[in-house]
Amino acid sequence: MTSIEPIGTEAPVGSGSGASGTFLRQFRKNRLGILGAALVLLVVASAIFGPHLITHDPIRIMVGPRLAGPSENFFLGTDQLGRDTFSRTIIGGRIPLLVALVSLGSSLLVGLVLGLIAGFGPRWLDNLLLLIFDTIRSFPGIIFALAVIALLGPSMVSVILVIAVTSMPIYARVVRTQTQALRNSDYIDAERSMGASTMRILAVHILPNVISPLLILVSMDVPAVIAVEAGLSFLGMGVRPPTPDWGAILNDGYSYIHQTGWLVFAGGTPIIIATLGFTFLGEALRDIFDPKLRKDL
Repeated sequence: MTSIEPIGTEAPVGSGSGASGTFLRQFRKNRLGILGAALVLLVVASAIFGPHLITHDPIRIMVGPRLAGPSENFFLGTDQLGRDTFSRTIIGGRIPLLVALVSLGSSLLVGLVLGLIAGFGPRWLDNLLLLIFDTIRSFPGIIFALAVIALLGPSMVSVILVIAVTSMPIYARVVRTQTQALRNSDYIDAERSMGASTMRILAVHILPNVISPLLILVSMDVPAVIAVEAGLSFLGMGVRPPTPDWGAILNDGYSYIHQTGWLVFAGGTPIIIATLGFTFLGEALRDIFDPKLRKDL
């Protein structure tokens, strides 16, 4: 995980049209960032408008050619059950994106709250929360995932739970570090001297300064989450059939690779596109928001 230094230790993060205009100007200069945003938009749009784009029912077993190549009726051919691969690929993007949204969103929220408490609270509470974070992170990710799935069974809920729990300490530690760097700043001391409450200091001055690093981390974690979800589905420990999913399509392609290569293409290509898109976008945001990495592009 990329280390991100505290932002805005001298004054609160600015806001308004000036900051937005500066961001847009810097972002337009980053060609990889623009490419990443375009790929992300493509993946998200296909997932949202998937039902209007598909040509067949993605779970309907049809009588006809199986493991067939692309044709006028089946743009990416059919799978071993005669189902339309194109429709399954389009709808299959909804599962990884939903898993990423829910798991990272929940871990971000919990990590933000616990990180603020650890960074601004008393020393004993900070040490206790650090112990919890380190305990969670000490478990190997794959072993933890297998244990949770063995207890709860293969499902999307199990995958979301695994990713949320293992991601939370990372966000919490980043927020804690940022908060501790900001809590003794001059403008925070000035707020205290004027009688500002702890909640006001956290909400108005600390929170805006820790959001940017978290958004960068989240955007760069989305590809990892998509890969984890696809990997678990590939191993049969993700969503259950017949739900379309990129990892499940890739697994079918691996099983029938000697008959056709289109299933591997259909399952692997969107994973590559999503991974590149979110990676390029995350790196562009990092270059813009991180003072130590910011440069004229």
